[in-house]
Amino acid sequence: MAQRPHGLPSRQQILDFIASSATPAGKREIARAFGLHGQEKITLKALLKDMADEGLIDSAPGRAFHKMGGIPKVTVLRVVEIEGATVIAVPESWHGDAAPPKLRVIDRGRRGTAFGIGDRMLARTEEAGNGWVAHPMKRLARGEELVLGVLRLEGDRLWLKPVEKNERRELLVSDAGDAGPGDLVMAEKTGRPPRITARVTEKLGKPFEAKSFSLIAIHKHNIPDRFPEEVIAEAERMAKEPLGEGREDLRHLPIVAIDPVDARDHDDAVWAAADEDPGNAGGFKAIVAIADVAYYVRPDSALDKQARKRGNSVYFPDRVVPMLPETLSADICSLKESKDRAALACHLTIAKNGALKAWKFTRAVIRVAANIAYEDAQALVDGERVSTSLDTNGGESRSSRAKSRDVAPDLLETALKPLWACWAVLAKARAAREPLDLDLPERRVVLDEKGRILSVAPRERLDSMRLIEDYMIAANVAAAKALEAKKAQVMYRVHEPPSREKLVALKEYLATFDIAFALGQVVKPATFNRILAKLDDHDSRPQIMEQVLRTQTQAYYAPANHGHFGLSLGSYAHFTSPIRRYSDLLVHRALVGAYDLAPAVQQTRLAPADAADLSMVGELISAAERRAMAAERETIDRYVAAFLSEKVGEVLETRITGVRAFGFFATVEGLGGDGLVPASTLGDEYFRYDEASQSLIGEQSGERFFPGQRLPLRLVEADPIGGALRFALPDGAERAPMRPSRGGPRKDRRPTGRRGRPANIRHR
Repeated sequence: MAQRPHGLPSRQQILDFIASSATPAGKREIARAFGLHGQEKITLKALLKDMADEGLIDSAPGRAFHKMGGIPKVTVLRVVEIEGATVIAVPESWHGDAAPPKLRVIDRGRRGTAFGIGDRMLARTEEAGNGWVAHPMKRLARGEELVLGVLRLEGDRLWLKPVEKNERRELLVSDAGDAGPGDLVMAEKTGRPPRITARVTEKLGKPFEAKSFSLIAIHKHNIPDRFPEEVIAEAERMAKEPLGEGREDLRHLPIVAIDPVDARDHDDAVWAAADEDPGNAGGFKAIVAIADVAYYVRPDSALDKQARKRGNSVYFPDRVVPMLPETLSADICSLKESKDRAALACHLTIAKNGALKAWKFTRAVIRVAANIAYEDAQALVDGERVSTSLDTNGGESRSSRAKSRDVAPDLLETALKPLWACWAVLAKARAAREPLDLDLPERRVVLDEKGRILSVAPRERLDSMRLIEDYMIAANVAAAKALEAKKAQVMYRVHEPPSREKLVALKEYLATFDIAFALGQVVKPATFNRILAKLDDHDSRPQIMEQVLRTQTQAYYAPANHGHFGLSLGSYAHFTSPIRRYSDLLVHRALVGAYDLAPAVQQTRLAPADAADLSMVGELISAAERRAMAAERETIDRYVAAFLSEKVGEVLETRITGVRAFGFFATVEGLGGDGLVPASTLGDEYFRYDEASQSLIGEQSGERFFPGQRLPLRLVEADPIGGALRFALPDGAERAPMRPSRGGPRKDRRPTGRRGRPANIRHR
């Protein structure tokens, strides 16, 4: 009997289920055993097809086979090295005594350069005169051969406990190298099912040391975190470049940079003033000045290749893994107070209704009047006294109660009040187009100087944050339209409307709350806003908001424009963050070339190779963005679990975030983290799973557990390494986790139904 995981099962879990099933197991039986529904079934179908391509299962599920011996003519490879245009891969499954052979990937369709370290492919192989080569046939989902985990000693044997919360099975360590119990390690799976073992390939340190939680994410997701020496040397050399002739001088304007209190870099600054043109009465002039990264990072340079490889900066509570070396990202390209900086300036003419009447782009030199934290800017506008202090991390922070030097008082009149006045008309345009309004809280982890957790709490949402967002959106729209006017290449930020399948699922979900949702209508962001507006302070509002978010498609980068559904915009490009996003750097280069912006036009415009293959670049940076988002989210979960580890045994206020047949998930109110309450701990009565309402219902008592429900739960377990939590009802006895046995009576377990479903769960 298979243990059902939360979400899609792994390849190994599918193989284990097929091997232990008494009858032939097809897609339907696998889906039923693992409690999969809707979109999960579609994803399962694709996974099973990949497994067949990989040679793990054949077309008649029930028999599993694995290729052995030398390199098969068609096999699965994993990319291990990339040097320029050369991609090197090794067989994913290798059982020889020697090291696995390296194959040079030859992709005449030019898709080879789109592969990254750790990517997998189904490939045709052949032996050439100087070694083996591979011809890609199909890109596959990332494999699970490498395992990140912590070593545990049991008796005289070492076991590897994976950090992945969905990977429950520990592996016997066949070779630990110089690692010992308690070490965080990277290991590779060896052997064949059912005798899979782990061989340690790299010791990473102690898992509970400062900065280890982000280190786990960096290694798990193969995020490049060290710059080659040639890249650092080039960054230092380019940082000494003069600003260049021909720049517009904007140093006389009180331009300010308004950022988070814990910002690591400052790549945007803003200025606004009432438009004196009688033809634009009630309108404004505004400038969004962005660090001129394209001037320092030239196409096809070592810096450029490294930035493209990274795709974006990755932000963790304890560190940032920057896209560019700190010489540029934290210094010469960062718009710092009272420093002359190269900028690409977006000049905007804004009508009194918030519409963009005109725009112009120039290369400029600016001198930021002040770096102001969101909290300080808000406090100044609200009439409070604000000053600068040192935060608990030892860096510069802002506090309206501090006693250090004051922010210049004249900035309120010369900079902030005009910015707020202009924002008032920009807000009119935003209200008119009705973008998707999902106010989901962002968690902020505050650490002390030693990396210890001081607090975890939602980040306060201020008007100053919305103000900066609207200026950035206006500049991004202007950049896209300016390039379209020149018929130039644009790297669009695309967000397509939800698919019909997701809308059908949302309709069924909303029906359980007696909320009507017509599928025949033209769905716009305002459609979802109206639904949320009706809920007001309803207990289920946060959960319904999250369900609406899950209904949306994932945004991506591409040269083909399909609009931005969430922002309700027809043309949208990312222009405002070239320090941390490669997409924005490409947009800057395109603008420089399209409008012949001096200085150094030829050296800083969009490279012909990029312009010719912008789709491939879009795929690369979109994948890097998804990788960064996953790493950041998982790291926050680990910090939350570590913060809560001292509260194990306590009863906490929680909210149910999801219900499945095997139990429900809950999050701690005001803190976050996601923990399971297994159905086996809910009591002795039968609970049936109502799929339409996503609820568990007691057949005798009628007690219901449903998404959005608030209830106190006892914290039973907090695993900082996996970022996982486990809860139980406060007055219930915690049952031991149920494990399948290999025969004989299971007196300590509850009776089970077919396909491993606990008997206290029945589907309607």
